[in-house]
Amino acid sequence: MFLDEVASNSPAPGGGSVAALAGALGAALTSMVCNLTKAKQGYESVQDEIAEALEKSEELRKDLTDLVDEDTDAFNEVMKALKMPKETEDQKEQRRNAMQAAFKQAAEVPLQTARKCVQILDVAYIVAEKGNKNSVSDAAVSALMAQTGVQAAMLNVRINLSSIKDTEYTQQVTTELHELLQIAMQKSTEILNIVEKNL
Repeated sequence: MFLDEVASNSPAPGGGSVAALAGALGAALTSMVCNLTKAKQGYESVQDEIAEALEKSEELRKDLTDLVDEDTDAFNEVMKALKMPKETEDQKEQRRNAMQAAFKQAAEVPLQTARKCVQILDVAYIVAEKGNKNSVSDAAVSALMAQTGVQAAMLNVRINLSSIKDTEYTQQVTTELHELLQIAMQKSTEILNIVEKNL
């Protein structure tokens, strides 16, 4: 049903929701590797770390699943603001303020997605290094989905930033996006290197 909605002529859910879904899938794969490592012979020494990783990945999966819908909701608020009346100066001012608030929220949601996806990479690193070796390729796919989530979310932040007049806010968010991308690329490369050695 979600894929049908994305494929339809409705602009939402769109790229921001898909970015959150990519992250949620990455978290789900990390959880799967944790569950395949729990109580497994030969992995007794890492059980505490795996249990902690599972708790974190499940928390991230829930958060990112929520962000799928939150992104659509944020877009709908933008559309609502755009449709506000603009006959009088007061109405124009109210519409401008509503649009700015809506665009900021529409940027904040995918920014949250990007942050959460970077956190998945922290968990995926532990799982790639210490999880069930028979599922090491799944740890790699988890990292790739999280990295994709970061990059996809960034594009959705940037398109909304272009409509925001608050330059201090846009500069601050742009700086954070650059940092998140660097961290995501570095961590995903490290994870893939670990996985390559174990294939």
